[in-house]
Amino acid sequence: MSDAPLLLTLIVPHELEEAVADALLARPDLSAGFSSMTAEGHGSSIQLVAADELVCGHVRRKRLDTVCGNRERADAILALMREQFPGANFYYWLTPVLAHGRLA
Repeated sequence: MSDAPLLLTLIVPHELEEAVADALLARPDLSAGFSSMTAEGHGSSIQLVAADELVCGHVRRKRLDTVCGNRERADAILALMREQFPGANFYYWLTPVLAHGRLA
């Protein structure tokens, strides 16, 4: 496994944000912290179900980003999400991180 840091981005249903955040916070060995923000899903692969989604043309989601120290940790977080949220409509991607840290 590569030791290069990766940014793991999770796109989760809005109603699961708190549960996903709690799951990540319970595992500081996998994620030292994360950022979350509101996102809107658009496109032909998005299933619009609720009345407000049909009117607006998008679905509300939450985006959670965490820098993982390596691919093994990213895979462990994905396995945790699959285990704790089976069948949940999550989307994710991994991006190489060239640098990260605190400005002080």
